[in-house]
Amino acid sequence: MTVIKRYSISNSLTSFSNKYNRGDTEIAVERSAKVHHLPHSIWKRMAGDAERPIDKAIERTRDFFFREQMPDGYWWAELESNVTITAEYIMLLHFLGIQDKQREAKMANYILSRQMQNGAWSLWFDGEGDLSTTVEAYFSLKLAGYDAEDPSMCKARNFILESGGILKTRVFTKIFLALFGEFSWLGVPSMPIEFMMLPNWAYINVYELSSWSRATIIPLSVVMSENPVRKLPPKSRVQELFLRSPRPSDYSFSRQDGILSWKNFFIGVDHLLKIYELSPVRPLKKKSNALAEQWILEHQEPSGDWGGIQPAMINSILALHCLGYDNTHPVIVRGLEALSNFCIEEEDTLVLQSCVSPVWDTALVLLAMQEAGVPADHPSLLKSAQWLLNCEVRSKGDWQVKSPGLEPGGWAFEFANDWYPDVDDSGFVMIALKDIEVRDVKLKEQAIKRGIAWCLGMQSENGGWGAFDKDNTKHILNKIPFADLEALIDPPTADLTGRMLELLGSFDFSIDHPAVVRALKFIRSEQEVEGAWWGRWGVNYIYGTWSVICGLEAVGEDMNQPYIKKAVNWLKSKQNLDGGWGEVCESYSDRTLMGCGPSTPSQTSWALLALFAAGEVLSKAARRGVDYLVASQHESGEWDESAYTGTGFPKYFMIKYHIYRNCFPLTTLGRYRRLLSENHSGSAA
Repeated sequence: MTVIKRYSISNSLTSFSNKYNRGDTEIAVERSAKVHHLPHSIWKRMAGDAERPIDKAIERTRDFFFREQMPDGYWWAELESNVTITAEYIMLLHFLGIQDKQREAKMANYILSRQMQNGAWSLWFDGEGDLSTTVEAYFSLKLAGYDAEDPSMCKARNFILESGGILKTRVFTKIFLALFGEFSWLGVPSMPIEFMMLPNWAYINVYELSSWSRATIIPLSVVMSENPVRKLPPKSRVQELFLRSPRPSDYSFSRQDGILSWKNFFIGVDHLLKIYELSPVRPLKKKSNALAEQWILEHQEPSGDWGGIQPAMINSILALHCLGYDNTHPVIVRGLEALSNFCIEEEDTLVLQSCVSPVWDTALVLLAMQEAGVPADHPSLLKSAQWLLNCEVRSKGDWQVKSPGLEPGGWAFEFANDWYPDVDDSGFVMIALKDIEVRDVKLKEQAIKRGIAWCLGMQSENGGWGAFDKDNTKHILNKIPFADLEALIDPPTADLTGRMLELLGSFDFSIDHPAVVRALKFIRSEQEVEGAWWGRWGVNYIYGTWSVICGLEAVGEDMNQPYIKKAVNWLKSKQNLDGGWGEVCESYSDRTLMGCGPSTPSQTSWALLALFAAGEVLSKAARRGVDYLVASQHESGEWDESAYTGTGFPKYFMIKYHIYRNCFPLTTLGRYRRLLSENHSGSAA
C-alpha cells in the first residue's frame, strides 16, 4: 500500500475570532498573533541586501519543497475532505464481507478525531454540523463495533435527532443505509438502469451528466436495479436514528416550489418511475445492465481506479459485486488496491482520501519554484518536468462524445485517470512547463501543442470552459430528486475560463484570437454586480477573481478598464486588518460573506496575484499582504492553514489541499520580488 506523509497542521500562530455583521458586512478580526509591518524601504529597495525578510522567506519555502520532492520528481500532499469518504469505505468493506479489524479501528479513530463538541461532524473546518455527514459517521462507527451508549455516540445521536433524523439526510446517505436495510430503497430517488439505453443524441443521456456524476451514477444505477440488502446484527443497526417508525408516506417526495416547477415535474416523474421499477416486466433491464457492466469494465484504469475519485471507485466495486463478481476477481482486487492506495495510514489512524492530486500539486510547485528563482535547468525542476510530460494523456476519453474529431492531449489530476483529463490541470501544467529547459525540447513542444489544441477544442459554445466536458450545460438535470448536491453537470465557469486565457496568453495568443474574443465575452457576462467573479473550484469569489484577472492580463486586456478596476477595488475592500485575505465556505450559500473570513495564506496569495496582474504591485494593499505572508511563515518554510479553500461541489463538498498553504505563498513572494526588481530596473533606466 502506498502511504504518503501528512503535513502537520498547527493553529498556534494564527488563531482568529471573527464576527460577521451581515447587515453592513462589517468584519471584526481579532488577531492572537500580531503581524509586524516591515519598513517600506525594505520593499522599495531591491538591490544588495541578502538578508531581506522576503528573500529569507522565499529561501525557506524553496528549501522545504526541495526536501519534499518525491524520488520520481513529483510533489504530492494530502487532499483532505470530510469523514464520509472514510465512513463509506468502512461500509463498503462490511458489504463485501471483508474484515480487517486493525485497519477498521484506525479508520474509526480518525472519524472520532474529527467529531465536534456538539457531537456532529462538519463538511469543512470550523463549519456547522452536517446531518448527513454525522449519520454516516455514526453508522460507520457502529459497524466498527462502537456501542450506541458510548458517550461520543450519544452526542452524535442527539444531534441527528434534533436535526430531523435519517429522513432528512441527502440521497447518497440514504443509499448507503439502504444497502444494509436501514432505509427503504423506495425512499431513494429513481435512477433506472434503462437510462443506459438512451442514445447520445437524446436531449438527456449519460453524457449530459458531468464526468464525476457519470462515473458514479452508471455503476450506482446497477446497484439500484438490484436493490441489494446486507442484513446486520442488531448491535450494528441504526433504527434509533429515526424520530419515529417510518411510514410508507415518508418514502415519497413532497412537492415544493409552488405548483408549476421543474422540480415538481421531476418529482412526478420519479413517482412514475417507482411504479415502473416495481413492475415484474422490464424488457430492457438485462440489456441495460450488460451495457453498464461493459462501460464499468472499460473505464477501469490499469491501476484499478475509476474516474480517479472515491465515489466512482466504491460504486463500481458495489455494482460488479451485485453482478456476481466475487472479491477474488481481478477487477475487484485491482479496485480494492486502488482504494487502499488512496489511504494515508499513521500509527493510530487511517483516512481514505476522496481523490489524489499529484499532477496538480506538481504543476503548482514547479511554477512556484521558478518564481522563487530556481534556474530553469535545475535538476529538481527537470525531473519534475519530465514526470509531468510522462503523465500526458494520449488516449481518447468520454470528452470525445461531444468532440469526436478532437485529438487527445492534456493532463489529468491524478496518477491514473486517462478517461478524464481536465482543462484546469492541463492549463497549469503547460504554463509550468513552458520555460523549463528539458533535454528533449521537441517532446515538450509537441506535448504543449497537443495540450493547447485539446483545450481549445474543449471551449463551449458560450465561450467559456467547463472542467472535463464541453457544453455540459443541461441545468435542468440539477432539478431531479437525485440531484440534491446540485452537481450533476459541469458547465463553463469564470475561473476555468480565466485559466484558459492565462494559458493562451502565456503562449502568445493575441487578444483578437477568436477563442479569446469569445472567452472575454463570457467573462464579462459572468461578473458579479460587486465586481468579483464566482469561484467554482476554489473558495470562492477571491479564487474566481484571481483566476479571471490573471487571465485578462495574460492576453493583453487593458487593465485600466472600469470592469477590471471594479474587481480590483472589490478585492482591496476585502483586505483584513492583519493585511491578509480570507473567505469562508459559507459564502457559497450567503452572498453577504463574499470575500469575508479569517486570513489564510492561500487566499491572501490569490488576492495578491490578482493585484499584481492588475498593476497594483506598488500599492499599499499589496505591501500589507506581502507583510502578512512574510510575518506568518514558520522557520521551516511552511504556513499554517486550517481552512478548506478548495471546492469539490459548492456548498456540499469542500476540500483542503495541503499543498496550497505553501506553494501559493511561494509563487506570490517570488513574483512580488521579481516585479519589484523589474519596476526598480525600469525606474533606474
